[in-house]
Amino acid sequence: MQTQAPRKIVHIDMDAFYASVEQRDDPSLRGRPVAVGHGVARGVVAAASYEARAFGVRSAMPSVTALRKCAELIFVPPRFEVYRAVSRQIHAIFADYTPLIQPLSLDEAYLDVTENRRGLPTAWATAKEIRARIRDETGLTASAGISYNKFLAKLASDQRKPDGQFAVTPEMGPAWVETLPVARFHGVGPVTAKRMQALGIETGADLRAKSLAFLQAHFGSAAVWYHAIARGEDDRPVDPDRTRKSSGSETTFDRDLVDPTGIEAGVLQMADDVWVWCTKTRAFGRTVTVKVKFADFRQITRSRTLAAAVTGQEPLRQASLDLVRLVFPPRTGVRLVGVTVSNFMADAAGDLPLFSEAG
Repeated sequence: MQTQAPRKIVHIDMDAFYASVEQRDDPSLRGRPVAVGHGVARGVVAAASYEARAFGVRSAMPSVTALRKCAELIFVPPRFEVYRAVSRQIHAIFADYTPLIQPLSLDEAYLDVTENRRGLPTAWATAKEIRARIRDETGLTASAGISYNKFLAKLASDQRKPDGQFAVTPEMGPAWVETLPVARFHGVGPVTAKRMQALGIETGADLRAKSLAFLQAHFGSAAVWYHAIARGEDDRPVDPDRTRKSSGSETTFDRDLVDPTGIEAGVLQMADDVWVWCTKTRAFGRTVTVKVKFADFRQITRSRTLAAAVTGQEPLRQASLDLVRLVFPPRTGVRLVGVTVSNFMADAAGDLPLFSEAG
């Protein structure tokens, strides 16, 4: 029986995309710490240049915190129409190589180049040519990860940032995953990473050593995914028709809270995290949902669907507060809160997102 040849997957991730566009268009910003966003009391950093990241400035960080970390930080208002236009340029380059393009956000996408339109023999050569064209046609740099599945390609794109590429071959994949901290794994967020670390799972090797039954007991339906990626396995195809249905963020408190002020502060932080994603992708939804998990692990959600899409940070914050206040006073301590926006409106979102601003 003939074994199917491995797929050739490339993950392209633009380097500090929003901030790099601003530095490209304004030479006075080059080499300086730049944050895309608004430097006001309730502002949030949408993106940070590499010079700003050296001070610890990160996307989704409150602007006041960013300024404490870097007093020289320069705030630049976002220009999403420009970012979308550049993203369309990049997308057009991708289309010269393959029709199998799965955008993740304005600056990030998976490409299946197993059968590429240029007839290039290797995914390495394909990624190198794409990156060169992006530089030549936009003046921006991109990093690439190359592998036989999406999970490994995404991990690999972080390996040589900025302006580099890295390949994970079928021969090295499983062993390479074992060397990595689980906190880097796609699908393992900060809260899950802490839970894993509490169980003695620090690396891919630690995760692989755990049985599926053990993972199911601690992580429920996500266990199958964790069991697979610990072995470098991911069968998901590159899906050019995939459309994101919602965006959410949640946090587990260090201790169970009963004080409404602390609970509301957590909800506002999650609303701000979601708002950063909404502004990056220009995807705005009508439905806001707040999730609350209590100390006894009982979980409830409260949702509200509005007449129009939420297109401002303050309306999202207010809707989230109104919803969480429906559960006050809490009958017992609150251990987790989350905010999700869904029911996206095409007319509010404008163009569908072509590519997260993580690079």
